[in-house]
Amino acid sequence: MKEKTAYGFKIIILSVCCLAVFFLSFFLGRYDLDFLTVVRILADRLVRLVSFGKLGLMQTWTSAQQAVVVNIRLPRILAAVLIGAALSVAGASYQGMFRNPMVSPDLLGASTGAGFGAALAILLGFSYTGITLSSFVFGLSAVLLAYLVSKASRIQTTLAMVLAGVMVSSLFSAGTGFVKLVADTDSQLPAITYWLMGSLSSVKAKDLTFAVIPILLGLVPIIMLRWRINLLTVSEAEARSMGIETGKLRLVVIICATLMTSAAISISGMIGWVGLAVPHFCRLIFGQDYRRLVPSSAIMGALFLLLTDNVARTVASSEIPLGILTAFIGAPVFMYLIITGGSSRDD
Repeated sequence: MKEKTAYGFKIIILSVCCLAVFFLSFFLGRYDLDFLTVVRILADRLVRLVSFGKLGLMQTWTSAQQAVVVNIRLPRILAAVLIGAALSVAGASYQGMFRNPMVSPDLLGASTGAGFGAALAILLGFSYTGITLSSFVFGLSAVLLAYLVSKASRIQTTLAMVLAGVMVSSLFSAGTGFVKLVADTDSQLPAITYWLMGSLSSVKAKDLTFAVIPILLGLVPIIMLRWRINLLTVSEAEARSMGIETGKLRLVVIICATLMTSAAISISGMIGWVGLAVPHFCRLIFGQDYRRLVPSSAIMGALFLLLTDNVARTVASSEIPLGILTAFIGAPVFMYLIITGGSSRDD
């Protein structure tokens, strides 16, 4: 009972912190906005959404202020929440499924596949929507290829899947390298390079509409099945003795994690360390039980990426790519966890 109370208290504190950072993010940027203006604009959008556009507040703000809040900052902030939660839950799920704390969401090639898809689309002159769609499709295709190769292998299933993921990642990384080699150095190569470093600066409402469905299709089943992921951390024989079809469960986890990872990367570019480091932060606070680890990873992942994106767009005169910042933050902290063994806490 005490453990449940403590867990509930920690989740509430984490959720409050995430909501506070979510709201404070609207005030960060080169265009200054006061508190009441932001509240009125957001309240107006909420009322119009609930009433299907029939009702709204009396407008006391300028069209420029509304454009900044609704068209620029709101999609970006919501994207940070969605992507942070998706990558963190995907990473936690993979770590449980492969029984390896060093696993990240790009283990089976989703990130490198998505990166190749985006680079190829930029090379071919696709529109922004075409780049997003190409990235998503190639991310899914990379994991599908890794899965099919592992199924055709004669060696142990988990090991075959890891090796297939390494092979597919190497293949698509080579493809991305070739695309960069033949790309125009004045326009295409800088665009490819910047996309591969990750950023939320170009996210619009239509990008959220595209990504939210596959992310939710992956996130909701993982949350509902999170207690079963605990069974993937034990031996195959023990899991079968409890009546759990580990093969089907692994396939569900792979599909859900791939949907989340590919959708997230398709609108943000390649953002590393979130899916690897955040689940370890949560293990320090909430323990190893996936019934607690999955929801806490979703909230902390959203909080982590919100904070990182706020730093990315305010700390320097020009925006810093998210992939650089997450590496600067995640790598030293993760090194500390490895040295101290802090991630081994168990309740």
